[in-house]
Amino acid sequence: QVQLVESGGGLVQAGGSLRLSCVASGRTFSTYDMGWFRQAPGKEREFVAAISRSGGSILHADSVKGRFTISRDNAKNVLNLQMNSLKPEDTAVYYCGAKTTNGYYTDYDWYDYWGQGTQVTVSS
Repeated sequence: QVQLVESGGGLVQAGGSLRLSCVASGRTFSTYDMGWFRQAPGKEREFVAAISRSGGSILHADSVKGRFTISRDNAKNVLNLQMNSLKPEDTAVYYCGAKTTNGYYTDYDWYDYWGQGTQVTVSS
């Protein structure tokens, strides 16, 4: 089992940047694939980015490609999401998730553990 705690959210103007972090505790962090998802009011949770256990495989949603970058530091048990050129449509609660099943990076149903979320608000 792993516990996840996100931080780094906040209010930023369009075009600005934020860096989200997700700190893991409990079972060995490097045994989990990790992902970032987001959920805006009235919408379903959507995939943002994912990274494999070793960091060798990375995926970004088309909507954030070129603007967001996922990374992890297995020595520090930390998952990061660098968000640049933010847009108002990026406003949402951002969640990090951990999974043990191979594949299915973009499907939130396959993630076993979730953090509590951190709010990101982008003003126009």
